Amino acid sequence: MSLPSASRRLALRTCAAAVTAAALPLARAQNTPVRFQLDTRFDGPAACFLVPALKGFFKQEDLNVSFEPGSGAAAAITRIASGGQDMGCTDLAALMEFHANNPGAANKPVAVMIVHSNTSAAVLALKKSGIHGPADLTGKRLCAPMTDAARRAWPIFAHANAIDGVAWSAADAAQSDALLMRGDVDAITGSTYSALPDLEARGVRADEVVLLPFAQYGVKLYGDAIVAGEDFLRKRPEAVKALLRAFTRGTREVIGDTRAAIALLKARDKRLDAERELRRLRLVLDFSVLTADARAEGFGAVTGPRLALMASQVSDAFGTRERVNANAVWNGSFLPGVAERNIFAVARRG
Repeated sequence: MSLPSASRRLALRTCAAAVTAAALPLARAQNTPVRFQLDTRFDGPAACFLVPALKGFFKQEDLNVSFEPGSGAAAAITRIASGGQDMGCTDLAALMEFHANNPGAANKPVAVMIVHSNTSAAVLALKKSGIHGPADLTGKRLCAPMTDAARRAWPIFAHANAIDGVAWSAADAAQSDALLMRGDVDAITGSTYSALPDLEARGVRADEVVLLPFAQYGVKLYGDAIVAGEDFLRKRPEAVKALLRAFTRGTREVIGDTRAAIALLKARDKRLDAERELRRLRLVLDFSVLTADARAEGFGAVTGPRLALMASQVSDAFGTRERVNANAVWNGSFLPGVAERNIFAVARRG
């Protein structure tokens, strides 16, 4: 039975309105998807990525960002290079190594923003060992996982401080901590924001630890950087710019109140040890983010000579297949403006 023309027009208008109403939420959901690979778990230092997600900063940039926790720099780089992820955060030295060892690889990740203007790599010893500075490490016993970023960069630190005759052993991070506490090794390597809280969690007081950050002893390596696959950079340049804007905004929020940032993470994951992750976050800000080098160069940016020096040092220390091409691993054209990246203007709380 056919509808009268007036009824038909009303039905068509009603149907069209229903389709439009149904389509609106879909249109909002169909913003640019970005698959983002972290190189560690969802911990305190990841707050600069998770806070802007939880506060909706990425959505306000018309991005639908999904985060994947990671298990190390090399794995994160491989995931992006393979196309499994679009962007990520990983150690710049590891990225340089990948480029130099895989010169013909398609979709090599490229660094677009520096997160840690200074490497978090450090040597840790107990004061009772008699180690007070780098010169005391000559002839000592050191332990760390073979994949530890600080251990891999050790030749750079050793050369800068004329250290020789070190005896290395390999163990995972927990075993290395135990060996250090028993006195079976003299020192370990790791990151300031990971190794130090881990020792403290085992009952070692902070004032019992000698911390020797690479950055304070002649090593000018950059640390973690935001990277993107070459295909994604080519196809979604505006999405990359938008993500960096939201990340920078989120970093300002985190600096403005570190305790509130961890509270947001805690609300997301009740299992989180809030005080321990707050400690990690504050350490990464102090030693790698809010540094004199970041102030001088601008948060997120690099200087050509320093990047070239790092490329040469990584080539030598890592024994890469080819020399690292600094220009191939870095593209700063996606960065927010200088004023927008001035995270040092934020009054730090928490």
